Amino acid sequence: MGIFDTIKEKLSNEFIDIVEWLDSSEDTICYRFERYQNEIKNNAKLIVREGQIAVFINEGQLADVFEPGTYTLNTQNMPILTTLKGWKYGFDSPFKAEVYFINSTLFTDEKWGTKNPITLSDDRFGLIEIRAFGTYAFRVEDAGKFIIDIVGTDNNFTNFEINEHLKSLIATRFTDTVGQANLPIELYAANTTELSQTCKEVMEPEFLSVGISLEKFYIENVSMPEELKKEIFEYSRIDKLDLDKLTKFKTAKAIEAAAKNEGGTAGAGMGMGMGFVLAQQMGGLMSPQMGGQQQNTMQQQGGMMPPPMPPSIQYFYSHEGKQMGPVTFEQLKALFASRTVNKESLVWKQGMSNWTALKEVEELKAFLGGNTPPPLPPQ
Repeated sequence: MGIFDTIKEKLSNEFIDIVEWLDSSEDTICYRFERYQNEIKNNAKLIVREGQIAVFINEGQLADVFEPGTYTLNTQNMPILTTLKGWKYGFDSPFKAEVYFINSTLFTDEKWGTKNPITLSDDRFGLIEIRAFGTYAFRVEDAGKFIIDIVGTDNNFTNFEINEHLKSLIATRFTDTVGQANLPIELYAANTTELSQTCKEVMEPEFLSVGISLEKFYIENVSMPEELKKEIFEYSRIDKLDLDKLTKFKTAKAIEAAAKNEGGTAGAGMGMGMGFVLAQQMGGLMSPQMGGQQQNTMQQQGGMMPPPMPPSIQYFYSHEGKQMGPVTFEQLKALFASRTVNKESLVWKQGMSNWTALKEVEELKAFLGGNTPPPLPPQ
């Protein structure tokens, strides 16, 4: 072998004849095939494994893209690169081109969350702040667009780098979506599945614009301040409970609070008044069971039966546009004390021709505190 044959063989060994990428990192999305002062020769082998896409870049321009398989690199398999290089009649000499391998597998269980609270306006609770977090999954859909728009000249683009970009995108689009949804605040935590699907549909075009497919998107939790949670739970209970039962419940709670108040007779007097109301209600519940026994006892003692009590006046009242009642005078007084009704609330009883404001009904004016007697006449 002559000296020129030795030099020729040495140079040919420096040319790359197998182009492939074996990934063991599990977090690399894009890898640039490295070479040191050597070139890819004609008829070299390109091996693209399952879950990979190979992309050729020529002087910053996107060239040929290869799906999984084994290829012989020549003008027939590289039509775009052949055009860019101007190989009209084929080529025999080595060529230079950047080769990027894209990991096209599904990246799962990626975390996202709102860095700052999202301010929303609710008709009942005013301005409120919420936070949200969850997971998503994605894969590279358009390898060429992904390299040009995201990777650039990075020779080893990892999952961490793209996640920072995607999480910012998700937080922005999530804020826009919940702001436009205009849902009652309690539904954000109760309808995470529907809200997740809506957000995914809104975000998909944004992901595809950089060559990424958003495969899954989940909202795991929507959190809010504890004080707001308590208000929402209380509002929900009020909305579900019967108003008459709720009034009795609040009356009982007021009695309990008055009993613990040692600040004077005012609280005690209110507690006694409400106690009489409850006593009457309890007496009404007990009367069907005790009536027969009481009558027999009085007959045995030879006493005369008293005449029946005159029927109490029953009032109907308006609350939030709905007719409520009937309630007794004392029950209506308790409703006024608990601010369920006020002086402008409409009331009606038998004998009245129309609904009238509470402050205009003579016997109900006592609720307003105007119990000062007129001055004595001069002697």
